[in-house]
Amino acid sequence: MSGILDLLNSPMGQQIVSGVSSQTGQSADKTGSLLTMAMPVLMGAMQKNASTPEGASGILSALNGKHSGGGILDNLGGLFQGGVEDNVTNDGAGILGHILGGKQPAVENALSQKSGMDAGSVAQILKVAAPILMGVLGKQASQNNVSDANGLSNMLGGMLGGGQGSKQQSLIESFLDADGDGSILDDVAGMVLGGGSSQKKGGLGGLLGGLFGK
Repeated sequence: MSGILDLLNSPMGQQIVSGVSSQTGQSADKTGSLLTMAMPVLMGAMQKNASTPEGASGILSALNGKHSGGGILDNLGGLFQGGVEDNVTNDGAGILGHILGGKQPAVENALSQKSGMDAGSVAQILKVAAPILMGVLGKQASQNNVSDANGLSNMLGGMLGGGQGSKQQSLIESFLDADGDGSILDDVAGMVLGGGSSQKKGGLGGLLGGLFGK
């Protein structure tokens, strides 16, 4: 099972970056960098949600219903042509509210700080990224016949880096639980952006650092 960052580095990923970038007027480099940080954080938040029966049930019903088969991925060109429609961004806002809850402003501000992009653009990009991420997961769930909480947890873990992801998972949780003092976010950003000495194979840095050749 390919990871979420393999997707971003694929031709489809480049199309997503280019489309999202044209939607917000931000450069493709900045948009790609932001998505590289944001997608694992959203996946980590989803994995945390899926650890409760209610959370897992809600995600499974979305993946097997509205997002089943990842239909949004079949027409990315149409999705971005003439601007992303409100129903997609409204769906994205609902997904973000569900998986991030009260942490959403803190996560958006942290991503804004680390990407050098204004918080409004970050929020706009996340609203487009969330339905695409659900489409990716919906497609994986269909292909792998994921129908229960255990299968969901395995799928999310596999796409986040598999069994080596525990350190990365704790970093993502720190990111989501950060109280805004900045220090944890600096650690996470260092790993995400491939800087610092803490980059280790299988950790967040190892997973993300190679994407932009850092």
